[in-house]
Parts: sequence; C-alpha cells; structure tokens
Amino acid sequence: MADNKTTATAASVEAFIDTVDHPRKQEEARQLDALFRRVTGEEPTMWGPSMIGYGSYHYKYDSGREGDFLRTGFSPRKAKHSIYLMGGYCDELTSAKNEDLLSRLGKHAQGKSCLYINKLADVDLDVLEQLVRVNFEAMNRIYPPQS
Repeated sequence: MADNKTTATAASVEAFIDTVDHPRKQEEARQLDALFRRVTGEEPTMWGPSMIGYGSYHYKYDSGREGDFLRTGFSPRKAKHSIYLMGGYCDELTSAKNEDLLSRLGKHAQGKSCLYINKLADVDLDVLEQLVRVNFEAMNRIYPPQS
C-alpha cells in the first residue's frame, strides 16, 4: 500500500511564509496563521512543501489504508488561499453548519474539504474563524487528540 505523499516536515512555517511571492498574499498568510493559532491553540507544522497544518490525526480506512494528516490548515497558493476544513467531510452535522456559515462567508469556491479564497478582503473574517472552529472541534470529536 502506498504511503501518503503529503507528510509533516520539520521545515519552518515562518521561513515558508517569508517565501510567498506576492506581498499581499504573504501578509494574508500571516493573518491566517494568527487566526488558526488562536482558534486551534496549536503550533503550526509544515505538511509537504506548501501546506501549513494545525494539529494532526491518525486515520484508518476499512480497506486497511492508514496514515496521519493535518486536522486543519491552509496553503497560501499563488491564485487562491486553500483552507482545509476536514470536519464537514467527516461529519454530517458539521457539514450542515458549514453550509450555513458558507452562505454568509462572502466570495469563495469550495471542494470536498477545501475552501478557496482569492483574498481575505473578499470574506467575513469572523465567519471564517467560525468555520475553522466548527471544523476543528468536529475533528477533535471524531478523532480525539492523543495525549
């Protein structure tokens, strides 16, 4: 069985943010980092070369495949920020809460567990913070943190 392509690394989050090309994207990455730290209480970790994660969890599928992944996080991509909201993917109650919050967020696109935002000025940051909190709490409920 293949290993996960995206794994936690020892790379510096601050050094990565310093390499973000566009000054606005770099500043927004710092804003997102502060938001995620505040909501999760976690120190960030680099996952692969460009994903910043807050907390991790271990999963195991019925197929036997298992691994570790970030509980929540983001990546300041060139075109859009990718925000990883895993709770709605794993839990119907959280998915319903996400729908309500997303209707009030502002300009965005979404995938199964990803939220795409062009720039932070396009969205309500209080609603974004609620989305991160709801999804992080769901992940902690579904995959209780190991002490």
